[in-house]
Amino acid sequence: MKQTHYKQNAGFLTLALRLVIGWTYFSALWRRTVLTDKLDPDLPGYIGEKFNHFLPHALGIKPIIQYLVEHPDALWINMLIFTIIEGLVGLFIILGLGTRLMGFGVLFLAMGILLGSGWIGTTCLDEWQIGILGIATGFTLFLTGSSHYSMDYWLLKKHPFLKSKKWFSWLGSGVLPIKESLFKNVVLIGSFSILAITLLTNQVFHGGLWGTLHNKSVKPNFELTEGSFSNNELSFDIYRTEGVDVYGAWVIEISVFDAHQDQVIQFDSKDLAALLPKQIDNYYVAKATPSQHSLKVPLGSKAKIHLNHPDFKNLPKGVYTITMTDISGAQWHLEIPKD
Repeated sequence: MKQTHYKQNAGFLTLALRLVIGWTYFSALWRRTVLTDKLDPDLPGYIGEKFNHFLPHALGIKPIIQYLVEHPDALWINMLIFTIIEGLVGLFIILGLGTRLMGFGVLFLAMGILLGSGWIGTTCLDEWQIGILGIATGFTLFLTGSSHYSMDYWLLKKHPFLKSKKWFSWLGSGVLPIKESLFKNVVLIGSFSILAITLLTNQVFHGGLWGTLHNKSVKPNFELTEGSFSNNELSFDIYRTEGVDVYGAWVIEISVFDAHQDQVIQFDSKDLAALLPKQIDNYYVAKATPSQHSLKVPLGSKAKIHLNHPDFKNLPKGVYTITMTDISGAQWHLEIPKD
């Protein structure tokens, strides 16, 4: 009889799922505060910079991300709140306290991860998999609640009257107060809705259903815009929209070509490594900065670059082409008229 009871007890059968997903979210707080300080904007590894990495191809929530990375104080507060919420949701899931409410918490946190960073992942579509599996797990834990080895179970044993309280069944564990026929529809509609989100995002982010399969995290890409000449200065915006998120792209050369494709001015790796802070106006918290041998540009960063050369003033009128070269040999171009 006991074996049959356990087989019918969904809340107990999802124990491993609850513990693992709980640690997944609690470890975010643990990593960012105990193991290292990732909440300090002045230290390497600041979580706000990783959040900035999401920006170029976020789905649906890009305006929110852009606002936050343009306002560092608001970003820091939100990263702190987000980290605390992740930690509490994860801890409560591990403890099995308010399991159904925390299941919804996992679902919405995972949805945020999916929409923001589902396009990132150099090998196995890492962030997309984390997002969709988190959504499915959160929905499952909402349906099952928890049982043995949980605080909800202990509360139900210690205070039997909670079994008759619908609010506890909705927020904690126990039998969901839904008719069986309706419950089947909830499971069916919820499951296929999550499948639809999975397929949609797989196609949007990676072309996983039809067309050309692509991965925006494999190699760097830039958008060059807003170019202009002014006396001895050339300025233009660079925006890194693709590539690996864990390290920057390294720009080793910026050259100016005339209408005949003759090179008229060149800034090599030493010139770019020697750029002054006033020559780089960063828009977001992920910042383009001079490195030892190049200009380093993290994923998601956008900056206006100011290059000075006495020959700019003497260039004749016409259309010039800016060519920017990454250490990999990849190049990006921008045409700029000079009046």
